[in-house]
Amino acid sequence: MFSLIPRDQAFFQMFQNAARNVIEGSRLLKEMMEDYRNPMEQARRIKDVEHVGDGITHDIVRKLNQTFITPIDREDIHGLASALDDILDSVEAVADRFVVFKVSKPTETAIKLSNILYQSALAVGAGVDLLGKSHGEVTEYNVRVNSLENEADRLMRDALSALFEQEPNPIEVIKWKEIYENFEEGTDRCEDASNILECIALKHH
Repeated sequence: MFSLIPRDQAFFQMFQNAARNVIEGSRLLKEMMEDYRNPMEQARRIKDVEHVGDGITHDIVRKLNQTFITPIDREDIHGLASALDDILDSVEAVADRFVVFKVSKPTETAIKLSNILYQSALAVGAGVDLLGKSHGEVTEYNVRVNSLENEADRLMRDALSALFEQEPNPIEVIKWKEIYENFEEGTDRCEDASNILECIALKHH
């Protein structure tokens, strides 16, 4: 039984490291949208954070394969690691599109979506910190993530509607449609991670 203690701490610590990295990536994207001065350099910094995230995910999966008895279900460990990794992939994809599409400046919608994504990442991080703790507290953060995802969804739909109505250049329509969808993908992946956290809390309630 004593051997379970370091295993618990190791997996939970790895997830906390992954969550903090997700928060840092989304913070850098929010900063990029609000202070759009050197998109290539800003996107490179986000890419660096995404690489760190890949390494953490790899470490979690490797430890999972080496561990006979895990503190939570194996599929939940794998699912949460993948979901956190997917959030960062979406964050990196947004930053990358701004560089590839040579966007001159972010729209007001892009700035708002970056803030929603950052707030979602913070809520997911708070949920990760509660791994192995009270179900009620985890549910509180899950409700917040779901609410933020709904807000991002509504904002994206409104932005796309305005884009199709008001933007005469079809190339601009294609660019911004893809950027907005990548933002929304990020909040969707936050919701996935949050749902897994609530599932874990329910199982171990």
